[in-house]
Amino acid sequence: MTHPRVSPTAPATLNVEYSDVVELRGPLLVVGDVSGVGWDESAVIRTTADGVHTAVRHGLVLEVDRGLAVVQVFEGTDELAPSSTRVTFSGNPLRIPVGPGWLGRTCNGRGEPIDGGPPISGTATAAVAGNPLNPTRRDPPAEPVLTGISAIDALTTLVRGQKLPIFSVAGLPHLELAAQIAAQSTAGDEPFSVVFAAMGLTHADADAVRATLEERSAAGELLLLLNTAGDPVIERILTPRIALTVAEHLAFELGHHVLVVLADMTSYAEALREVSAARGEMPGRRAYPGYLYSDLASLYERCGRIRGTPGSVTVLPVLTMPAGDITHPVPDLTGYITEGQIVLAPDVHARGIYPPIDPLASLSRLMRHGAGPGRTREDHLELADQLLASLARARQVRELAEIVGTAALNATDQCYLDFATEFEKLLVNQQRDERRALDQTLDRCWDVANVLPTRELTMLPPPLIAAHPRTEE
Repeated sequence: MTHPRVSPTAPATLNVEYSDVVELRGPLLVVGDVSGVGWDESAVIRTTADGVHTAVRHGLVLEVDRGLAVVQVFEGTDELAPSSTRVTFSGNPLRIPVGPGWLGRTCNGRGEPIDGGPPISGTATAAVAGNPLNPTRRDPPAEPVLTGISAIDALTTLVRGQKLPIFSVAGLPHLELAAQIAAQSTAGDEPFSVVFAAMGLTHADADAVRATLEERSAAGELLLLLNTAGDPVIERILTPRIALTVAEHLAFELGHHVLVVLADMTSYAEALREVSAARGEMPGRRAYPGYLYSDLASLYERCGRIRGTPGSVTVLPVLTMPAGDITHPVPDLTGYITEGQIVLAPDVHARGIYPPIDPLASLSRLMRHGAGPGRTREDHLELADQLLASLARARQVRELAEIVGTAALNATDQCYLDFATEFEKLLVNQQRDERRALDQTLDRCWDVANVLPTRELTMLPPPLIAAHPRTEE
């Protein structure tokens, strides 16, 4: 699905039912002899038996050309037959109700409740494709979103209005980390909501996510959209758009700070590739469509802040890198669009550290907009710089020790080895349900920094060092 486009033809006549289904191809349905149908227009697909409608599915127009309309069917085309299929076009882009009624609900990837509750209603409707933000109305991201994860809050601070992805590989607890962040993140005392869009999960993973987020959902602070591996693949293209549409209304109309977690964007990209192949489009890198970059940007760029409104949309995409290849099209293009990355490392995971974040490979380019004096704590930025610089030196020492042995290291180098151990044990490692306050996290940073001799703390001003004396054994 590319950016919203408008057909030059007039709007379709409402309630006109088309029966000329020319072809069913994968998740696509081709309708012939149409007139007045526009691109990105929503459609209702009905199957009939003996002239009576027996089932209803939903779709979106991908392309219109010379009387033919290509419709992607969200529920898939399995068990459809051209002779018994009827299509009605709405004359408008796909819209959903928006409002606070989404909070506290669990829905499938199409936004239909699966929690036993009533259908979701709203005070207004909004197009799931979204509306571009006027660049002149954008405010730069500012102020932190505190996740309760020390390695993120201290070293790669997430900022309100930022898009900061988590890069992982198969077998690492990225979904568990994403659910923990969604369960415990806050924006201080300001209204805060979470929209969690899960795509392509196994049923076991879906159950685990629901259990982790149960408390936040019960508090009316969370919308959970679940697209499982058994659901139609085409549904995954719609799931993040519904999530972002709901988030935009909560943020820019109701004044909430909203965190949108999108997991797993690799599953989304694979669904996009499947639709592209069914359409017969010319493939790009690794058979992904050539418009993958613009499609991902149409999602990620829906975050931000608008001048004059109190809310914000912060996006945390989660993606798995096939074979750990960071040059794979999905992480590669995501890296171009977003403002940094949080990288999970297999070697850290192998040492029993949770979350297995590699701080030196991770980066928040907007951290200085959300941390420091007046935002977090006066010592935050300088302390983070010192820890990262010391960790880089410790890694060099560790590599040297593998060659010459630890016995050949001088006393200062030995201190750096101790620093690396304490860094992972005291700061990075934490329980899967542990939420650390920012002051607690930064105090742990000082405990780690004080493992080194004072002369090695060259990036910390002497007054700060004097204010945080090392703990005597």
